[in-house]
Amino acid sequence: MKRILLFFCLLLQINLLFSQLSTYFPVPGSWEKRSPEASGFDTARLNEAIRFAISNESKNPRSMEQNHIRTFGKEPFGKAIGYFADRGDATGIIIHKGYIIAEWGEPSRVDMTHSVAKSFLSTVVGLAVDNGLIKNTNDTVANYVTAVQLYRPDSRGLHFIRPFESDHNKRITWETMLRQTSDWEGTLWEKPDWADRPDKDSTKWYNRERNKPGAVFEYNDVRVNAMALAATMVWKKALPEVLKEKIMTPIGASDTWKWEGYYNSIIEIDRKPVTSVSGGGHWGGGMFINAYDMARFGLLTLHKGNWNGQQLISEKWISQSTTPTTANIEYGYMNFFLNTDKKFLPAAPATAFVHIGNGTNMIYVDAEHDLVVVIRWLENNAMKETVKKLLESLK
Repeated sequence: MKRILLFFCLLLQINLLFSQLSTYFPVPGSWEKRSPEASGFDTARLNEAIRFAISNESKNPRSMEQNHIRTFGKEPFGKAIGYFADRGDATGIIIHKGYIIAEWGEPSRVDMTHSVAKSFLSTVVGLAVDNGLIKNTNDTVANYVTAVQLYRPDSRGLHFIRPFESDHNKRITWETMLRQTSDWEGTLWEKPDWADRPDKDSTKWYNRERNKPGAVFEYNDVRVNAMALAATMVWKKALPEVLKEKIMTPIGASDTWKWEGYYNSIIEIDRKPVTSVSGGGHWGGGMFINAYDMARFGLLTLHKGNWNGQQLISEKWISQSTTPTTANIEYGYMNFFLNTDKKFLPAAPATAFVHIGNGTNMIYVDAEHDLVVVIRWLENNAMKETVKKLLESLK
């Protein structure tokens, strides 16, 4: 009898130890908090890091439309074609081992997150691979996408675009599009590829040299939107539907986020209008989301696609996403900014990565310290020091 009692006592201790070591995942509508001190942080230093982030709030206008006019709106073909919304206060959430240990600003406020949308885009492409809709990322996109019918109910006849028909575009693979090395050529949603961050030499705008897919890295939102269109054709439905069903609902995200396209990016699939979303806020549109939902997504990528025992997106996909691109070792798959050579964030581990967007909006993911940090509306040049101060607050 004593042996049986001893066995159950031992089993109870093992279960208690396991529960203490197991990772916490927040349930929908709630997120447990722990004090910084109990989580192993120096509270004074952590507060100093937070004050530094707040004091370095972006100096750009809070009106995203006005900010666009002052920046991207000055480019050729820079006219806005999507929705904008004014932003809120400088905001942040710090998550350690799944628990919120600090927050500031307006984390419940839904704001534009700009190019963080690209991380959601690469995720739905990864889901297409996991589900066998895309057989291999080294397949050419042209094998999956031919003619795309535009939704034009007020005009007579059918209107098609063929974004992967040219000799150059026929060679583009999913892999090169994900890594922003495709050099896709053409015009999409009234925006030519060269008009995004155009060459200073205007003589090259219409006669630029074509690079072999995979050879040259170029951050380009027209090409990102071409991949979003291709992914929509593969799924045969709107990408926000895919994201909600397979990612956002399972991780307990709110229903407040929305992923927008442009007024002219509506296509027809199975005789129904479907909006092809954008991969950022360039020209408007993109992902509108609160900081808590961003943090949940960051926690999912920290755990390599696993949420509380459920593998929502394959670990292999996250591994590929965080593998450096040959043409730019600080970039993985779309908007997984890597710290490979520790130049991006010198104080952070080389394994850390960031989902980042204009603003600055950032989701810092650090598996070595079991950290996910969301910071919104930070001056870009303050990012390195903010991360440094945060890590220095760990005892």
